[in-house]
Amino acid sequence: MAALKALVVDDASFVRDLVKRTVRQRFPVIETTDAQNGRRAQSLMSRTTFDLVLCDWEMPEMSGLELLQWMRQQPHYEKVPFIMITSRGDKDHVVEAVKEGVSEYLGKPFSPEGLSKKIIKVMGRQLKDAMGRSGKSMEGPADAFKESAALLTQKRDTPPAKPAPDQNARAADNPLLAASSAPSPAKKPAAKGSMSVAQVRFADSTLKSVVKDINLTEVRVIAKRDQEFPGILDQAVVDMEIGPEKTARLNGYVHQLQAVDRRQDSDFISVTIRFVDDDPQKMEDLSRFVATFRAGNR
Repeated sequence: MAALKALVVDDASFVRDLVKRTVRQRFPVIETTDAQNGRRAQSLMSRTTFDLVLCDWEMPEMSGLELLQWMRQQPHYEKVPFIMITSRGDKDHVVEAVKEGVSEYLGKPFSPEGLSKKIIKVMGRQLKDAMGRSGKSMEGPADAFKESAALLTQKRDTPPAKPAPDQNARAADNPLLAASSAPSPAKKPAAKGSMSVAQVRFADSTLKSVVKDINLTEVRVIAKRDQEFPGILDQAVVDMEIGPEKTARLNGYVHQLQAVDRRQDSDFISVTIRFVDDDPQKMEDLSRFVATFRAGNR
């Protein structure tokens, strides 16, 4: 029987499943419950006491920040660890979350290792004692989901020549450091007849690409082969600038990888990212970008 309880809050069921699977595999003493937004989470927290909350920022009805503010006003949740898991990595948002009492800040997309380190850090002795009583080790089984993705795409285990910095590890010591090193927003949607540039972020790398096609469910981008590519089903965040002062950060996963040319030495790879967000505001932003993209490519 699980000794601890965690609440996973995110409007995207795909992300909730990733978090729950990681927690279940790495920390079998933690029982997980999930909610699709802050309002539902608030209702669950009023009926059940949780030892850990892992929450997205941007959600319909009640955001992660609003849930955090409410939570810190409740005597029995005043000191319960709260990990904000979000694609928002700019300094202002990190500082705002810290002021409201966030325990840790984890950027999307995240790796199972990065999430595990955050959980161990915020739960400390409480988690260690629970694992010890159950006779379990902190080192859980490998993520079968990621192993399957590597197998399908034949990803090599050898590291790239210049590995990307581990954002999660750096943020463990200083969350503001992670914010200051977050990828810069993608370029503004292209004018008619030119290209729209998107930046696609993965757990350990960032892909610079050109938007080939986009609709409300997925985007297909083209990228040069000399970059580090993800595996099938890997998490992704697509950054696209909607207007002069607004960037849409759309959560998704890698649905397809394909060579652009019918040659083994093709210089370009097509990557299809399928969106998983259920936030109406994000869908509105995406609709605006799609309209702009279609108008510019007629």
